[in-house]
Amino acid sequence: MSVPENNFRLDYVEYAVTDLASTKNFYSNVFGWKFEDYGPEYSSFSDGRVAGGFFTSDQIKTGGPLVVIYASDLEGAQKKVEDAGGQIVKEIFSFPGGRRFHFADPTGHELAVWSNN
Repeated sequence: MSVPENNFRLDYVEYAVTDLASTKNFYSNVFGWKFEDYGPEYSSFSDGRVAGGFFTSDQIKTGGPLVVIYASDLEGAQKKVEDAGGQIVKEIFSFPGGRRFHFADPTGHELAVWSNN
């Protein structure tokens, strides 16, 4: 369906993962994302605003664009990431306009979480 106001906006992001079940568990527990499976090797996710998908692959390439997630409680988000098995790769730091930290998910993809608090 064509939606003119969405022309040229980011619409969907996909990640290759080695273990779909643990990836879904991680993002569900930490961020509350919802999933819809499309067979045993693909699951679509939604955070309520942006959607994407995880697909299983033997070859994982990390790096590339940094996806940044907003959280109203930055310290609480960091604790949830750690409790779910994520690895903090850059501790909380300040920048003009807020603070953030970076983490690696169970597959090794680096993402960030930021807050303006």
